[in-house]
Amino acid sequence: MHTIPQNNPKRAARCWVTGAAVLMAAALRGQSEDTGANHDAFAVQRARTEHVTSRGKTVFYANKWDLSGLPSYVPRQKVSGSIRMWGLNYLSDGLLAKYWEDGFRSYQPGVTFDLHLYTALTAFCGLNTGLADLAPSRKITFDDLEGFERMFNHDPLEITMVTGSYDVPGWANALGIFVNRRNPISRLTFRQLDGILGTERTGGYQGTTWHPEIARGRDENIRTWGQLGLTGEWADKPINVYGLNLRYHQQIQIEERVFKGGDKWNEHLREYANYAKPDGTMALAAHELMQDLGDDPYGIAYSGMQNRSPQTKILALSERDGGPYVDLTIENVQNRTYPLLGEEYWYLNRKPGQPIDPKIGEFLRYTLSREGQAEVARDGKFLPLTAEVVREQLKKLE
Repeated sequence: MHTIPQNNPKRAARCWVTGAAVLMAAALRGQSEDTGANHDAFAVQRARTEHVTSRGKTVFYANKWDLSGLPSYVPRQKVSGSIRMWGLNYLSDGLLAKYWEDGFRSYQPGVTFDLHLYTALTAFCGLNTGLADLAPSRKITFDDLEGFERMFNHDPLEITMVTGSYDVPGWANALGIFVNRRNPISRLTFRQLDGILGTERTGGYQGTTWHPEIARGRDENIRTWGQLGLTGEWADKPINVYGLNLRYHQQIQIEERVFKGGDKWNEHLREYANYAKPDGTMALAAHELMQDLGDDPYGIAYSGMQNRSPQTKILALSERDGGPYVDLTIENVQNRTYPLLGEEYWYLNRKPGQPIDPKIGEFLRYTLSREGQAEVARDGKFLPLTAEVVREQLKKLE
């Protein structure tokens, strides 16, 4: 028996609504609580900047990761000149850009850095116009990739820089799949998640190439909890889907990994967006999303671990049918067994078959070294790469 909270009649009433009524209640709650909210783009940007930079100098993780399997940085040659970067602000909002610059210059004092780390949105502006040697960025978007290909007739070289955070928002935090704590389900496969979050499709893009073979029909949609094996009162109940709005780019992880390159979402997805409060601080969409999920026993959402609430729980995930199922923990993000982890990347313009500028190659080898990834751990937000991933990235530099 579910006990109605007696100290909050409005919240208690919502505990009993289901299906479309839950979504309507959430919408009404948002209207009532948005009084004084500022959705103006510039107000939201100012609030976001304050929100991000306020945590930039904080060390969130003091874990002592075993980096013994990573190669030490040994210069192959002395290099000099300026390394120009445009892109990812999180490198300079924290201290990682400074740590890497100082660390590399201790080996290569002839190198200087010209940094324009305002936002990942400018990374490919710098690369495409020749103003940047390196473009640190989140995963390249379709538009950025197509623009680069049209200018240069080849793909940019992509080097994985760091593993994203476990639960530090902004620093490419892992995505979790959450349900209401009353829901008996505990795990999902990617195939099931595709059925819940996605819909029928005729194909999808991998890079800028269309792949019709990843099409799937409406018969694979999952819209009730009974389709996932729940019985009794759950069998015919609708699955209500909550998520951040589809312009925030977090959804790209799901589109690429779960939808296999498709981008068609559940037709009933309820989207949330940030806004600025009257005092200029940021009201986080993810917090409101999780609050509504906590009131909806039939809801499901994707979000970060940092947004969890006592009324919700997180599910273990498996990329393959039948497992293994992996929990979202900091250890499973760092060792890269959790399947919805985040990443950040270096992008550079190297024509296939041509050598990399020596100073760029030396710097990238440093960031991928034991010393470079130790600075990632020192900064305490991103997570250091594993030896296996480092080996894969170093091969790309040859």
